[in-house]
Amino acid sequence: MHNWIAELAQITEPSVLVTVASVRGSAPREVGAKMIVTAKESIGTIGGGQLEYRCTRLACEQLKADNANGARKLLRRFALGANCGQCCGGVVEVMFERMSRPDDAWLSELRELHDSRQAVVMATSTGNADGKYLITAEACTAFGGDRNCPHAIRSAAESMLAGSDDAISADGFLLEAIRPNGFNIAVFGAGHVGTATVDVLRRLDCNIRWIDSRRNIFPALLPKNVLAVESADPAREVLAMPPASWFLIMTHSHPVDLEICTQVLAREDFAYCGLIGSLSKRRRFERLMKKQGIGESVLGRLVCPIGALGVQGRKPVEIAIAVAAELLQVRDALSGEATAARSSDKNIRAI
Repeated sequence: MHNWIAELAQITEPSVLVTVASVRGSAPREVGAKMIVTAKESIGTIGGGQLEYRCTRLACEQLKADNANGARKLLRRFALGANCGQCCGGVVEVMFERMSRPDDAWLSELRELHDSRQAVVMATSTGNADGKYLITAEACTAFGGDRNCPHAIRSAAESMLAGSDDAISADGFLLEAIRPNGFNIAVFGAGHVGTATVDVLRRLDCNIRWIDSRRNIFPALLPKNVLAVESADPAREVLAMPPASWFLIMTHSHPVDLEICTQVLAREDFAYCGLIGSLSKRRRFERLMKKQGIGESVLGRLVCPIGALGVQGRKPVEIAIAVAAELLQVRDALSGEATAARSSDKNIRAI
């Protein structure tokens, strides 16, 4: 998710979009990290500490400047150790874009593309020019500056769309890839642990499908990235998830858990399948699933018990935090393997 898009679109007063444009050495946040500053509040974070304090102050000064004389866009460099007293020690460039109205044409277009789940690269000039481009696989739309998208920027954007880079600097532009979120999680069970787990996971950049068979079990209000599904046959919802999905099975019924678990393992294209319970529950389920034709290699991918190692707490919120930590560990490990594989493939092709 790119929450800043919806948040910025909803703001009706003048604001400043603050973006980490480049990083050299160690820094608290990555290139592309954003926060929004208005006269009343700041939304999001670029890492906290003195860096964020100084950037917030600069953004407020930019808001106070007269529209005719104040710069619409600024780029400032911060040496974290020397200037900010932060032990990260790196150097960060931060871009400040003043938003004069909530319906800037580029923002409306970007929100439409994002809501339709279309991948796009946003290219923003880091110089004095107001040039901004939204580049998809089919088109390049210009907002301010040269109406023709520079060839080098279009080429770099196409490479980003085909690859995995999230943000890069090229030829005086900051290019940011805004892709449909691929972190899809199915949570089966809306009991105490399931509810606590969804409450923790909803804060991540993910899409959650929350399933239970019981009537009126879900809260009346749900976050935007959570879809509640009341189903008399929860196991059928396994097929509703896209490939490479993440499954957390924690219903009120062991037979229902078994049926869901069997369905997940049978499709084999899952990223993670976690089952709440003890080792004895796992062994019992393994015996039953072997009888249904689930092979040893797939059974080995079942995670049970679930949760990051070393967390002993049994309270729902403690379990939820441990489960979220484990999902992040597995996700980052898989991402590292994919990056290594791409790097290896490039090396092979270069020989």
